[in-house]
Amino acid sequence: MFENRKVGIVVPAYNEEKLISQVIETMPDAVDRIYVVDDASRDATKEKVRPYETSMNGRVFLLEHSKNRGVGAAIVTGYRRALEDGMDMVGVMAGDAQMDPADLSKLLRPVARGEADYSKGNRLFSGEAWRIIPKVRYFGNAVLSLLTKIASGYWHVTDSQSGYTVISREALADLPLEKLYTGYGFPNHFLVLLNIYNRRVTDVAVRPVYGIGEQSGMRVPKVIPRISWLLVKSFAWRLKEKYIIRDFHPLIFFLTFGFFLMAFGVALGLYCFYLRFTMGSIAAPAVIFSGFLIVTAMQSLLFAMWMDMEYNKNLR
Repeated sequence: MFENRKVGIVVPAYNEEKLISQVIETMPDAVDRIYVVDDASRDATKEKVRPYETSMNGRVFLLEHSKNRGVGAAIVTGYRRALEDGMDMVGVMAGDAQMDPADLSKLLRPVARGEADYSKGNRLFSGEAWRIIPKVRYFGNAVLSLLTKIASGYWHVTDSQSGYTVISREALADLPLEKLYTGYGFPNHFLVLLNIYNRRVTDVAVRPVYGIGEQSGMRVPKVIPRISWLLVKSFAWRLKEKYIIRDFHPLIFFLTFGFFLMAFGVALGLYCFYLRFTMGSIAAPAVIFSGFLIVTAMQSLLFAMWMDMEYNKNLR
């Protein structure tokens, strides 16, 4: 237990036979139950975990998927079991030992004390991140973190791809887990869902861990476009749910106006370029009007962004 609250940790695992034992054996004593969710691994992950079910005082539980469903689905399976078992706080630690167990107490503390509903590890707080994290993954993380800020409304969350998290039972029980994306975009989609339900999220500095023999299945060139499209859809979903259905907000007008003017201004500008290169000359007012539309659109979109930040500033 941690500060008189029962703690469950979900460990999603797919082909983690090399490091899953290290994850289980280094789990802090404050953790009451460890839910290892094997997502239909093709290696000996399950065989590595089974002995711990009887050797760690009943703390370890192996949950199995009959077919590979994705890391998000594995986490949801663990979440559901933790709720059934009455855990007060539920964390997530990957099966590849990339999350320092010494940082777990820092993630548990704000949730245990009611200061946040969801705490999320941030590997980018320290200068170590640039040196330790592979450059391609660092760049991909930076791009997705920026897009996630816009999509989720949590403008203070920096390391969107970190899966080292802790959530309160109350917040978890309130969420429609069946709606969550099950692939690598799970942490991004989860933040969007938390914002729709007005849950407080805090960033917690954690130590980045790399180069210990882990093998990531994520391919950045493929994942970034896929998650980016997911975030576009999630952004539209959040706006509809939060600012139209649940509580109408005028920022919808600014966004609609801004997107319309931007599309019209860009289209007019491209048409002006086309006329310039096909006819040799165009009227100056047309070019000026195109620029005016684009500038006005940017002002409208930035104002809508500011209103979104103000509306969500209490969720941190």
